[in-house]
Amino acid sequence: MGAGGCLAVPWRCLVVLCLRLLFLVPAGVPVRSGDAAFPKAMDNVTVRQGESATLRCSVDNRVTRVAWLNRSSILYAGNDKWCLDPRVVLLSNTKTEYSIQIQDVDVYDEGPYTCSVQTDNHPKTSRVHLIVQVSPKIVEISSDISINEGGNISLTCIATGRPDPTITWRHISPKAVGFVSEDEYLEITGITREQSGEYECSASNDVAAPVIRRVKVTVNYPPYISDAKSIGVPVGQKGILQCEASAVPAAEFQWYKDDKRLVEGQKGVKVESKAFFSRLTFFNVSEQDYGNYTCVASNKLGNTNVSIILYEISEPKSSTLFQEETTTALTPWKGPGAVHDGNNGTSRRAGCIGLLPLLLLHLLLKF
Repeated sequence: MGAGGCLAVPWRCLVVLCLRLLFLVPAGVPVRSGDAAFPKAMDNVTVRQGESATLRCSVDNRVTRVAWLNRSSILYAGNDKWCLDPRVVLLSNTKTEYSIQIQDVDVYDEGPYTCSVQTDNHPKTSRVHLIVQVSPKIVEISSDISINEGGNISLTCIATGRPDPTITWRHISPKAVGFVSEDEYLEITGITREQSGEYECSASNDVAAPVIRRVKVTVNYPPYISDAKSIGVPVGQKGILQCEASAVPAAEFQWYKDDKRLVEGQKGVKVESKAFFSRLTFFNVSEQDYGNYTCVASNKLGNTNVSIILYEISEPKSSTLFQEETTTALTPWKGPGAVHDGNNGTSRRAGCIGLLPLLLLHLLLKF
């Protein structure tokens, strides 16, 4: 019951009530909206739920009786309170204004209120409409959902408020642009893994800040191996094979060499698996470790595999390095500013040619 809830009185009091109303609205005289010369009640009053609404009515010295009514119920007649609602109080009853206040307004208080006055035996009325605004509130929203890639989903977001709130859906994703839907319902057909994530429902009506709720959508899909590379390692060194896979739910990894499965705890080998990758570590590679390895990634939707080769490479020799460094040290400097003797080779050849006749003469004298 709104502000019009009135005092329950015995039948004798009802007789008195009727008599008092006769003074306000005499029988046979039609109730008229106030004329241009007579001050009217204020314009429509708009308040938010929980606030106080003040209803004012301007009067003058011609007024002999005055009352505020809510529909057919009397709230105040002069200084007398006729309703039981403690939220309704009299603010002013003067020669110029007659006003009441409704505190902690709720939606059921919305509606028409009438200021009725008696002047020169002619009743006149002015009406004001109380409008109650209500902040938006999301009363129903879909739960978090998990669906396989390619399926269809329908998300629901129901909100109340006055005026009716505007509802929008938005995908919380770096790649998403703008609103996904401007309706209570969001339909997605043939959903892809890129459409997974959180979806935000916003309800707004300018009465208060928008209300926001989120729904998490998980899109399941089979494993997809995104990275796996063969590597070369010298004998006796540490070698690591790694396999990366994307999947929802997260993939489980297995390693095989030929048809033999490798497990954690094997001598010299460590298998380490996380949510999106698996690593096979050889601490001291031997000749028997070289070969073809298979990484298998699987979840409830399927499996995939990839071959990775661990092959042998030669380890760089220190003697070769020393020889290269020695050769470099003995090589004359040919950098900027170095002096180059362009005739050096020619002069040496000429010197040798000049010594040949002397050597031949020396040999002839001996014989």
